[in-house]
Amino acid sequence: MAVKTLKFGGTSMANAQSIAQVRDIVLADKEAKFVVVSAPGKREAGDTKVTDLLIRLYEEPTERGKREIMDIISSRFGEIISGLGLNLDLSGDIERIFAHAITDATYDYIVSRGEYLSAKVLAKLLGYTFVDAADIVRFNGGVLDADLTQELAGEVLSKAKRAVVPGFYGTDEKGNIKAFSRGGSDVSGAIVARAVHASVYENWTDVSGFMVCDPRIVKNPKVIEMVTYRELRELSYMGAGVLHPEAVFPVNVAGIPINIRNTFDPKAKGTMIIKYEDLLRGKFSRSENAVITGIAGKKNFVGIFLEKQMMNNEIGFCKSLLDILYDNGISLEHMPTGIDTVTLVIDPTDDRTLADTIAAIKENCKPTTIEMSKGLALIAVVGHGMNKMKGTAYRVCKALSDADINIRMIDQGSSEMNIIVAVEDDDYEKAIASLYREFVE
Repeated sequence: MAVKTLKFGGTSMANAQSIAQVRDIVLADKEAKFVVVSAPGKREAGDTKVTDLLIRLYEEPTERGKREIMDIISSRFGEIISGLGLNLDLSGDIERIFAHAITDATYDYIVSRGEYLSAKVLAKLLGYTFVDAADIVRFNGGVLDADLTQELAGEVLSKAKRAVVPGFYGTDEKGNIKAFSRGGSDVSGAIVARAVHASVYENWTDVSGFMVCDPRIVKNPKVIEMVTYRELRELSYMGAGVLHPEAVFPVNVAGIPINIRNTFDPKAKGTMIIKYEDLLRGKFSRSENAVITGIAGKKNFVGIFLEKQMMNNEIGFCKSLLDILYDNGISLEHMPTGIDTVTLVIDPTDDRTLADTIAAIKENCKPTTIEMSKGLALIAVVGHGMNKMKGTAYRVCKALSDADINIRMIDQGSSEMNIIVAVEDDDYEKAIASLYREFVE
Protein backbone atom coordinates (compact mmCIF):
# COMPACT_ATOMS: atom_id res chain seq x y z
CA MET A 1 0.00 0.00 0.00
CA ALA A 2 1.16 3.51 -0.78
CA VAL A 3 2.27 5.69 2.13
CA LYS A 4 1.44 9.37 2.58
CA THR A 5 3.04 11.98 4.81
CA LEU A 6 0.70 14.73 6.01
CA LYS A 7 1.83 17.99 7.57
CA PHE A 8 -0.62 20.24 9.44
CA GLY A 9 0.14 23.89 10.11
CA GLY A 10 -0.52 26.07 13.12
CA THR A 11 -4.05 27.08 12.13
CA SER A 12 -4.97 23.41 11.75
CA MET A 13 -3.65 22.71 15.26
CA ALA A 14 -5.02 25.87 16.90
CA ASN A 15 -7.80 24.40 19.05
CA ALA A 16 -9.75 21.24 19.85
CA GLN A 17 -12.23 21.76 17.02
CA SER A 18 -9.57 22.16 14.34
CA ILE A 19 -7.53 19.25 15.70
CA ALA A 20 -10.65 17.07 15.60
CA GLN A 21 -10.87 18.00 11.91
CA VAL A 22 -7.23 16.92 11.52
CA ARG A 23 -8.07 13.59 13.14
CA ASP A 24 -10.96 13.02 10.76
CA ILE A 25 -8.78 13.80 7.72
CA VAL A 26 -6.02 11.43 8.83
CA LEU A 27 -8.24 8.53 9.85
CA ALA A 28 -10.30 8.78 6.65
CA ASP A 29 -7.20 8.02 4.57
CA LYS A 30 -5.70 4.55 4.99
CA GLU A 31 -2.49 5.72 3.34
CA ALA A 32 -1.96 8.55 5.88
CA LYS A 33 0.64 6.87 8.06
CA PHE A 34 3.02 9.68 9.00
CA VAL A 35 1.95 13.08 10.30
CA VAL A 36 4.04 16.18 11.05
CA VAL A 37 2.59 19.06 13.05
CA SER A 38 3.24 22.70 13.89
CA ALA A 39 2.59 24.40 17.22
CA PRO A 40 -0.95 25.73 17.80
CA GLY A 41 -1.54 28.96 15.91
CA LYS A 42 -4.08 31.73 16.40
CA ARG A 43 -7.62 30.70 17.28
CA GLU A 44 -9.02 33.99 16.06
CA ALA A 45 -7.84 37.47 15.11
CA GLY A 46 -5.98 39.08 18.00
CA ASP A 47 -5.01 35.75 19.52
CA THR A 48 -1.37 34.81 20.18
CA LYS A 49 0.39 31.83 18.61
CA VAL A 50 1.91 29.36 21.07
CA THR A 51 5.33 29.90 19.47
CA ASP A 52 5.07 33.63 20.16
CA LEU A 53 4.16 32.85 23.77
CA LEU A 54 7.26 30.67 23.99
CA ILE A 55 9.40 33.49 22.62
CA ARG A 56 7.99 35.73 25.35
CA LEU A 57 8.78 32.99 27.87
CA TYR A 58 12.41 32.94 26.78
CA GLU A 59 12.73 36.73 26.80
CA GLU A 60 10.95 37.31 30.14
CA PRO A 61 13.64 38.22 32.73
CA THR A 62 11.82 37.24 35.93
CA GLU A 63 10.86 33.81 37.24
CA ARG A 64 7.44 35.10 38.24
CA GLY A 65 6.83 36.45 34.76
CA LYS A 66 7.96 33.17 33.21
CA ARG A 67 5.55 31.27 35.45
CA GLU A 68 2.65 33.46 34.33
CA ILE A 69 3.45 32.85 30.66
CA MET A 70 3.93 29.13 31.26
CA ASP A 71 0.52 29.01 32.92
CA ILE A 72 -1.04 30.55 29.81
CA ILE A 73 0.62 27.92 27.63
CA SER A 74 -0.41 25.14 29.99
CA SER A 75 -4.00 26.42 29.98
CA ARG A 76 -3.99 26.53 26.19
CA PHE A 77 -3.02 22.88 25.91
CA GLY A 78 -5.36 22.00 28.77
CA GLU A 79 -8.28 23.44 26.81
CA ILE A 80 -7.28 21.43 23.75
CA ILE A 81 -6.97 18.17 25.70
CA SER A 82 -10.27 18.76 27.51
CA GLY A 83 -12.06 19.72 24.31
CA LEU A 84 -10.89 16.51 22.65
CA GLY A 85 -11.86 14.39 25.64
CA LEU A 86 -8.36 12.96 25.93
CA ASN A 87 -6.87 11.17 28.91
CA LEU A 88 -3.49 12.87 28.59
CA ASP A 89 -1.35 14.50 31.26
CA LEU A 90 1.26 16.96 29.98
CA SER A 91 2.07 18.43 33.40
CA GLY A 92 5.43 16.66 33.55
CA ASP A 93 6.43 18.09 30.17
CA ILE A 94 5.16 21.55 31.15
CA GLU A 95 7.18 21.58 34.36
CA ARG A 96 10.28 20.31 32.55
CA ILE A 97 10.02 23.15 30.04
CA PHE A 98 9.56 25.68 32.85
CA ALA A 99 12.55 24.29 34.76
CA HIS A 100 14.74 24.70 31.69
CA ALA A 101 13.30 28.16 31.06
CA ILE A 102 14.50 29.44 34.44
CA THR A 103 17.90 27.74 34.29
CA ASP A 104 19.74 26.67 31.16
CA ALA A 105 17.31 26.73 28.24
CA THR A 106 18.47 27.85 24.82
CA TYR A 107 16.22 29.92 22.57
CA ASP A 108 15.82 27.05 20.09
CA TYR A 109 14.80 24.62 22.82
CA ILE A 110 12.11 26.91 24.21
CA VAL A 111 10.55 27.99 20.89
CA SER A 112 10.34 24.39 19.65
CA ARG A 113 8.29 23.10 22.59
CA GLY A 114 4.99 24.07 20.97
CA GLU A 115 5.55 21.51 18.21
CA TYR A 116 6.71 18.95 20.77
CA LEU A 117 3.54 19.26 22.86
CA SER A 118 1.29 19.53 19.81
CA ALA A 119 2.63 16.25 18.42
CA LYS A 120 2.09 14.50 21.74
CA VAL A 121 -1.56 15.57 21.73
CA LEU A 122 -2.22 14.39 18.18
CA ALA A 123 -0.34 11.11 18.67
CA LYS A 124 -2.57 10.33 21.63
CA LEU A 125 -5.71 11.33 19.72
CA LEU A 126 -4.86 9.18 16.70
CA GLY A 127 -3.32 6.28 18.58
CA TYR A 128 -0.11 6.77 16.58
CA THR A 129 3.48 6.47 17.84
CA PHE A 130 5.11 9.72 18.95
CA VAL A 131 8.56 10.10 17.35
CA ASP A 132 10.61 13.03 18.62
CA ALA A 133 12.17 15.10 15.82
CA ALA A 134 15.27 15.32 18.02
CA ASP A 135 15.90 11.66 17.21
CA ILE A 136 15.72 11.95 13.43
CA VAL A 137 16.75 15.48 12.33
CA ARG A 138 20.41 16.49 12.56
CA PHE A 139 22.16 19.82 12.08
CA ASN A 140 25.90 20.29 11.65
CA GLY A 141 27.46 23.72 12.01
CA GLY A 142 23.99 25.26 12.09
CA VAL A 143 23.05 23.71 8.73
CA LEU A 144 20.79 20.71 8.16
CA ASP A 145 22.85 17.55 7.64
CA ALA A 146 20.61 16.09 4.94
CA ASP A 147 22.45 12.79 4.53
CA LEU A 148 22.62 11.94 8.22
CA THR A 149 19.05 13.11 8.71
CA GLN A 150 17.77 10.82 5.96
CA GLU A 151 19.72 7.90 7.40
CA LEU A 152 18.37 8.45 10.94
CA ALA A 153 14.83 9.26 9.84
CA GLY A 154 14.67 6.23 7.58
CA GLU A 155 15.95 3.93 10.33
CA VAL A 156 13.67 5.24 13.11
CA LEU A 157 10.49 5.68 11.06
CA SER A 158 10.81 2.25 9.43
CA LYS A 159 10.10 0.78 12.86
CA ALA A 160 6.88 2.76 13.29
CA LYS A 161 3.82 1.68 11.32
CA ARG A 162 2.13 5.02 11.98
CA ALA A 163 3.72 8.02 13.68
CA VAL A 164 3.31 11.68 14.58
CA VAL A 165 6.45 13.82 14.46
CA PRO A 166 6.83 17.40 15.73
CA GLY A 167 8.05 19.77 13.04
CA PHE A 168 10.42 22.74 13.18
CA TYR A 169 13.42 21.30 15.05
CA GLY A 170 16.10 18.66 15.41
CA THR A 171 19.43 18.47 17.26
CA ASP A 172 22.92 19.70 16.51
CA GLU A 173 26.19 17.75 16.65
CA LYS A 174 26.36 18.31 20.43
CA GLY A 175 22.85 17.01 21.06
CA ASN A 176 21.30 20.43 21.66
CA ILE A 177 17.91 21.32 20.20
CA LYS A 178 18.27 23.27 16.96
CA ALA A 179 15.30 24.90 15.23
CA PHE A 180 14.64 25.76 11.61
CA SER A 181 13.57 29.29 10.71
CA ARG A 182 9.89 30.13 11.16
CA GLY A 183 7.74 27.94 8.96
CA GLY A 184 10.32 25.16 9.17
CA SER A 185 7.73 22.50 9.90
CA ASP A 186 7.23 22.40 6.12
CA VAL A 187 10.83 21.24 5.84
CA SER A 188 10.30 18.65 8.57
CA GLY A 189 7.34 17.25 6.65
CA ALA A 190 9.40 17.01 3.49
CA ILE A 191 12.19 15.21 5.38
CA VAL A 192 9.75 12.64 6.74
CA ALA A 193 8.10 12.19 3.33
CA ARG A 194 11.44 11.40 1.73
CA ALA A 195 12.54 9.11 4.57
CA VAL A 196 9.42 6.91 4.31
CA HIS A 197 9.35 7.00 0.48
CA ALA A 198 5.93 8.62 0.51
CA SER A 199 3.81 8.57 -2.63
CA VAL A 200 2.77 12.15 -1.88
CA TYR A 201 3.50 14.83 0.72
CA GLU A 202 0.24 16.51 1.71
CA ASN A 203 0.76 19.93 3.26
CA TRP A 204 -2.46 20.94 5.01
CA THR A 205 -2.98 24.62 5.77
CA ASP A 206 -5.83 27.16 5.83
CA VAL A 207 -5.88 27.91 2.08
CA SER A 208 -6.98 25.73 -0.81
CA GLY A 209 -3.64 25.84 -2.60
CA PHE A 210 -1.65 28.43 -4.49
CA MET A 211 -3.63 31.20 -6.11
CA VAL A 212 -2.81 32.37 -9.65
CA CYS A 213 -2.12 35.80 -8.15
CA ASP A 214 -2.38 37.72 -4.88
CA PRO A 215 -6.00 37.58 -3.60
CA ARG A 216 -5.47 40.99 -1.98
CA ILE A 217 -5.22 42.42 -5.51
CA VAL A 218 -7.65 40.24 -7.49
CA LYS A 219 -10.76 39.08 -5.66
CA ASN A 220 -11.13 35.30 -5.55
CA PRO A 221 -8.41 34.42 -8.08
CA LYS A 222 -8.38 30.88 -9.44
CA VAL A 223 -6.43 28.18 -7.64
CA ILE A 224 -3.45 26.71 -9.48
CA GLU A 225 -4.36 23.06 -9.84
CA MET A 226 -0.87 21.92 -10.84
CA VAL A 227 2.52 23.63 -10.72
CA THR A 228 6.02 22.29 -11.33
CA TYR A 229 8.85 22.75 -8.86
CA ARG A 230 10.54 25.05 -11.38
CA GLU A 231 7.47 27.26 -11.69
CA LEU A 232 7.02 27.27 -7.93
CA ARG A 233 10.60 28.40 -7.46
CA GLU A 234 10.04 31.36 -9.78
CA LEU A 235 6.74 32.34 -8.14
CA SER A 236 8.03 31.92 -4.59
CA TYR A 237 11.09 34.03 -5.34
CA MET A 238 8.79 36.82 -6.48
CA GLY A 239 6.76 36.72 -3.29
CA ALA A 240 4.12 34.00 -3.67
CA GLY A 241 4.46 32.06 -0.44
CA VAL A 242 2.57 29.10 1.02
CA LEU A 243 5.49 26.76 1.63
CA HIS A 244 8.79 27.34 3.41
CA PRO A 245 11.21 27.78 0.46
CA GLU A 246 13.50 24.97 1.65
CA ALA A 247 10.64 22.47 1.89
CA VAL A 248 10.65 21.53 -1.78
CA PHE A 249 14.22 20.25 -1.98
CA PRO A 250 14.00 16.94 -0.03
CA VAL A 251 10.89 15.82 -1.93
CA ASN A 252 12.00 17.25 -5.27
CA VAL A 253 15.18 15.15 -5.12
CA ALA A 254 13.08 12.06 -4.40
CA GLY A 255 10.45 12.90 -7.04
CA ILE A 256 7.66 13.07 -4.46
CA PRO A 257 4.78 15.40 -5.38
CA ILE A 258 3.47 17.92 -2.83
CA ASN A 259 -0.25 18.49 -2.48
CA ILE A 260 -1.27 21.76 -0.79
CA ARG A 261 -4.63 21.12 0.90
CA ASN A 262 -7.10 23.04 3.06
CA THR A 263 -7.89 21.53 6.47
CA PHE A 264 -11.15 23.46 6.58
CA ASP A 265 -12.21 22.45 3.07
CA PRO A 266 -10.89 18.89 2.71
CA LYS A 267 -12.96 18.20 -0.41
CA ALA A 268 -10.97 20.82 -2.35
CA LYS A 269 -8.22 19.21 -4.45
CA GLY A 270 -5.77 22.02 -3.72
CA THR A 271 -2.56 22.48 -5.67
CA MET A 272 -0.33 19.61 -6.79
CA ILE A 273 3.39 20.42 -7.05
CA ILE A 274 5.23 18.05 -9.38
CA LYS A 275 8.49 17.57 -11.26
CA TYR A 276 8.50 19.01 -14.76
CA GLU A 277 9.96 15.76 -16.06
CA ASP A 278 6.91 13.88 -14.73
CA LEU A 279 4.71 16.30 -16.63
CA LEU A 280 6.67 15.69 -19.84
CA ARG A 281 6.48 11.92 -19.36
CA GLY A 282 2.72 12.08 -19.00
CA LYS A 283 2.64 10.96 -15.36
CA PHE A 284 0.54 14.06 -14.71
CA SER A 285 -1.53 16.15 -17.08
CA ARG A 286 -2.97 19.63 -17.01
CA SER A 287 -4.91 21.88 -19.33
CA GLU A 288 -3.28 22.23 -22.74
CA ASN A 289 -4.71 25.75 -22.99
CA ALA A 290 -2.86 27.03 -19.92
CA VAL A 291 -0.33 29.55 -21.21
CA ILE A 292 0.68 30.76 -17.77
CA THR A 293 0.61 29.17 -14.35
CA GLY A 294 0.84 32.17 -12.05
CA ILE A 295 1.60 35.85 -11.61
CA ALA A 296 3.66 37.22 -8.72
CA GLY A 297 5.69 40.29 -7.92
CA LYS A 298 7.42 42.53 -5.42
CA LYS A 299 7.76 46.28 -5.00
CA ASN A 300 10.39 48.82 -3.94
CA PHE A 301 13.31 47.92 -6.20
CA VAL A 302 15.89 50.38 -7.48
CA GLY A 303 16.98 50.62 -11.11
CA ILE A 304 20.37 51.92 -12.26
CA PHE A 305 20.41 52.58 -16.01
CA LEU A 306 23.78 52.93 -17.78
CA GLU A 307 24.80 53.73 -21.34
CA LYS A 308 28.29 53.60 -22.83
CA GLN A 309 29.30 53.63 -26.46
CA MET A 310 30.97 50.41 -27.63
CA MET A 311 30.25 48.77 -24.28
CA ASN A 312 29.90 45.40 -25.99
CA ASN A 313 33.57 45.57 -27.06
CA GLU A 314 34.85 46.34 -23.57
CA ILE A 315 35.90 43.06 -21.97
CA GLY A 316 34.99 42.84 -18.28
CA PHE A 317 32.57 45.78 -18.23
CA CYS A 318 29.74 43.82 -16.63
CA LYS A 319 32.17 42.09 -14.27
CA SER A 320 33.28 45.50 -13.02
CA LEU A 321 29.67 46.41 -12.31
CA LEU A 322 29.09 43.19 -10.40
CA ASP A 323 32.29 43.69 -8.40
CA ILE A 324 31.06 47.15 -7.35
CA LEU A 325 27.72 45.72 -6.20
CA TYR A 326 29.52 42.99 -4.28
CA ASP A 327 31.87 45.46 -2.60
CA ASN A 328 28.86 47.48 -1.43
CA GLY A 329 26.88 44.46 -0.23
CA ILE A 330 24.09 44.93 -2.78
CA SER A 331 21.99 42.06 -4.12
CA LEU A 332 21.39 42.03 -7.88
CA GLU A 333 17.90 41.04 -8.99
CA HIS A 334 18.12 41.44 -12.78
CA MET A 335 20.61 42.69 -15.33
CA PRO A 336 19.14 43.05 -18.83
CA THR A 337 21.66 44.37 -21.38
CA GLY A 338 21.77 45.89 -24.85
CA ILE A 339 24.68 46.65 -27.16
CA ASP A 340 25.53 49.91 -25.42
CA THR A 341 23.22 49.76 -22.38
CA VAL A 342 22.79 47.79 -19.17
CA THR A 343 20.23 48.01 -16.39
CA LEU A 344 20.93 46.95 -12.82
CA VAL A 345 17.79 46.15 -10.85
CA ILE A 346 18.75 45.89 -7.19
CA ASP A 347 17.16 45.47 -3.79
CA PRO A 348 16.45 48.69 -1.94
CA THR A 349 19.33 49.96 0.15
CA ASP A 350 20.19 53.12 2.06
CA ASP A 351 20.89 56.39 0.23
CA ARG A 352 24.53 56.50 1.34
CA THR A 353 25.25 53.05 -0.10
CA LEU A 354 23.48 53.96 -3.34
CA ALA A 355 25.50 57.17 -3.64
CA ASP A 356 28.76 55.28 -3.01
CA THR A 357 27.77 52.64 -5.59
CA ILE A 358 26.96 55.17 -8.30
CA ALA A 359 30.17 57.09 -7.59
CA ALA A 360 32.17 53.87 -7.94
CA ILE A 361 30.44 53.03 -11.22
CA LYS A 362 31.22 56.49 -12.59
CA GLU A 363 34.86 56.23 -11.55
CA ASN A 364 35.59 52.66 -12.61
CA CYS A 365 33.24 52.08 -15.56
CA LYS A 366 33.00 55.63 -16.95
CA PRO A 367 29.51 55.34 -18.48
CA THR A 368 28.33 57.99 -20.96
CA THR A 369 25.12 58.39 -18.96
CA ILE A 370 23.88 56.95 -15.67
CA GLU A 371 20.42 57.35 -14.15
CA MET A 372 18.81 55.95 -11.02
CA SER A 373 15.13 55.26 -10.47
CA LYS A 374 13.56 54.24 -7.16
CA GLY A 375 10.15 52.70 -6.63
CA LEU A 376 10.22 49.97 -9.25
CA ALA A 377 8.01 46.90 -9.02
CA LEU A 378 8.98 43.58 -10.63
CA ILE A 379 6.22 41.30 -11.87
CA ALA A 380 6.80 37.77 -13.10
CA VAL A 381 4.44 35.97 -15.46
CA VAL A 382 5.36 32.30 -15.07
CA GLY A 383 4.41 29.13 -16.90
CA HIS A 384 5.87 26.31 -18.97
CA GLY A 385 3.03 26.82 -21.45
CA MET A 386 4.46 30.06 -22.77
CA ASN A 387 7.43 28.35 -24.46
CA LYS A 388 5.02 26.72 -26.94
CA MET A 389 2.77 29.69 -27.48
CA LYS A 390 3.51 32.52 -29.89
CA GLY A 391 2.72 36.06 -28.85
CA THR A 392 2.91 35.71 -25.06
CA ALA A 393 5.27 38.67 -24.66
CA TYR A 394 3.01 40.66 -26.99
CA ARG A 395 0.00 39.87 -24.80
CA VAL A 396 1.91 40.95 -21.67
CA CYS A 397 2.86 44.27 -23.27
CA LYS A 398 -0.61 44.84 -24.73
CA ALA A 399 -2.37 44.13 -21.43
CA LEU A 400 -0.19 46.67 -19.65
CA SER A 401 -0.49 49.20 -22.48
CA ASP A 402 -4.28 48.91 -22.46
CA ALA A 403 -4.17 49.62 -18.72
CA ASP A 404 -2.08 52.75 -19.43
CA ILE A 405 0.96 51.29 -17.65
CA ASN A 406 4.49 52.12 -18.77
CA ILE A 407 6.93 49.19 -18.88
CA ARG A 408 10.32 50.27 -17.54
CA MET A 409 12.02 46.96 -18.30
CA ILE A 410 11.14 43.57 -19.77
CA ASP A 411 13.20 40.40 -19.52
CA GLN A 412 12.46 36.81 -20.61
CA GLY A 413 14.38 33.97 -19.02
CA SER A 414 16.41 31.60 -21.19
CA SER A 415 14.11 28.75 -20.16
CA GLU A 416 11.19 30.66 -21.75
CA MET A 417 9.27 29.90 -18.59
CA ASN A 418 8.93 33.43 -17.28
CA ILE A 419 8.63 37.01 -18.44
CA ILE A 420 9.56 39.71 -15.94
CA VAL A 421 8.49 43.31 -16.33
CA ALA A 422 9.35 46.34 -14.25
CA VAL A 423 6.72 49.02 -13.69
CA GLU A 424 6.33 51.91 -11.30
CA ASP A 425 5.31 50.94 -7.76
CA ASP A 426 2.15 53.01 -8.16
CA ASP A 427 1.11 50.80 -11.10
CA TYR A 428 1.85 47.48 -9.38
CA GLU A 429 -1.66 46.43 -8.34
CA LYS A 430 -3.20 47.63 -11.60
CA ALA A 431 -0.59 45.71 -13.58
CA ILE A 432 -1.24 42.45 -11.70
CA ALA A 433 -4.99 42.81 -12.27
CA SER A 434 -4.59 43.58 -15.98
CA LEU A 435 -2.34 40.54 -16.52
CA TYR A 436 -4.79 38.31 -14.67
CA ARG A 437 -7.63 39.52 -16.91
CA GLU A 438 -5.54 38.91 -20.04
CA PHE A 439 -4.39 35.38 -19.27
CA VAL A 440 -6.89 33.88 -16.81
CA GLU A 441 -10.35 35.40 -17.01
